[in-house]
Amino acid sequence: MQRTLLVSFALLASLTVSAPGRLDAQGRPWGEGYFPNLPVVTHEGKTVRFYDDLIKGKIVVVSFIFTRCTDICPITTARLAQVEEKLGDSVGRDIFIYSISVDPENDTPEQLKKYAEAFHTGPGWFFLTGRLADIREINGKFGERMRSLTEHRNEIVLGNEATGDWQRDNVFGDLDRVVTSIRAMDPKWREQVRTPQKDNASMGLVPLAGPPGQALFVKLCAGCHTVGKGDRVGPDLNGVTGRHARAWLSNYIRDPERMRARKDPAALALVAKYPSVRMPSMGLSESDAADLLSYVELLMYRLSSTQGASEDKSAPPEHHHHH
Repeated sequence: MQRTLLVSFALLASLTVSAPGRLDAQGRPWGEGYFPNLPVVTHEGKTVRFYDDLIKGKIVVVSFIFTRCTDICPITTARLAQVEEKLGDSVGRDIFIYSISVDPENDTPEQLKKYAEAFHTGPGWFFLTGRLADIREINGKFGERMRSLTEHRNEIVLGNEATGDWQRDNVFGDLDRVVTSIRAMDPKWREQVRTPQKDNASMGLVPLAGPPGQALFVKLCAGCHTVGKGDRVGPDLNGVTGRHARAWLSNYIRDPERMRARKDPAALALVAKYPSVRMPSMGLSESDAADLLSYVELLMYRLSSTQGASEDKSAPPEHHHHH
């Protein structure tokens, strides 16, 4: 289990470097008649036709999840929720997000509704389930032909059915770039040249030679945590090394599930405060955990030194101390 996870992270790291791939099968786009018009059920319990009601004439973002997944799906969904936030009110108006279950036998609409609520998803984002054979056929059209649940793809698919433009992408790279790719599916948007908004939370594409822990933090932690910008899906990590012993943090990062099972009081306090989404066990090694903690400390240090610098500027010269 740990090994496959680390392999999938290595794969994700390599994916973020490659450009998003266009999905025209040798110049034949996924046109009319490509997507089956099978019935699917939304997390609100409504039965709709996949092609007619969800795909036809729309700009869509499709991801593949299952609610019992305790490794990468919650992180994919958290990253996609950041994308939804950046897209603002165009979701549900011009752009629709669909998270299709790869485990429809266990993912009931009720189950999916709880999952959607945990990530605070808005209108225009639908979590879909249905009959196993129907869901398999739909997912297969997106290239999702998994042999087992742990092998499903963590990429997303973007498309505009009206123009026949489809491409694969993934949410483990720079989120502003993903948002731009989604908006660029709309020919009207492409005509109005815009400068993408820069936002510190997205931290840009990770250079492969960044500080240890940076790439892991951006891909695994930043979807749910900030350092100094407030709570997200989980707590703000600023000052976390002052609140908990390092050994506790290392154990918790590596296997939060085990700490909860042991009824560790600090782990249970986190469950009480953030009940809907549990931090997943990601199969990280002790040295990964150490790298992540060093990187969080680096971000805390940068934060305190920028605050210190701005206080210095406003202070009269005789107050300069050198610590």
